[in-house]
Amino acid sequence: MTLVKDAMTKDAATFSPDASVYDCAKILREKKISGAPVVDENGKVIGILSEADIIKIIESKDININLILPSPFDVLELPVRMKLGLDDVMKSAKKAASARARDAMTRKVFTVNQEDDISEATKIMAERNINRLPVMDENGKLVGIITRGDVIGAI
Repeated sequence: MTLVKDAMTKDAATFSPDASVYDCAKILREKKISGAPVVDENGKVIGILSEADIIKIIESKDININLILPSPFDVLELPVRMKLGLDDVMKSAKKAASARARDAMTRKVFTVNQEDDISEATKIMAERNINRLPVMDENGKLVGIITRGDVIGAI
């Protein structure tokens, strides 16, 4: 029997609800992860922010993803490709900068306890089509995260 605590990632990255989507995207990219819990000032998990959530908010705000994480070529070519004026580009960049983790996160959070059997995490992930679950201790404190990759690594 493998417990969640034996397969989870400890010291998981977390985001503040007030963190900018831009900063969150940079952290996801730097840490090579696809999502992380959003925690309030008391350390309570209030959401999950994933790459998919960020893409959704960018699309919903009609913002080009290259304005969030642009390459030098994107910056130069964007106004030409999209037939935009500088004002349009600046307006879209300001919209992206104003989006916060709380605006993009998934609010319905499923969690597992660190003492649960890993099969419980696997069941929730499969039934809910979830890639990651925050791992809580007996007091409801976040102690890590378990991902599909962690589960596969534990097999």
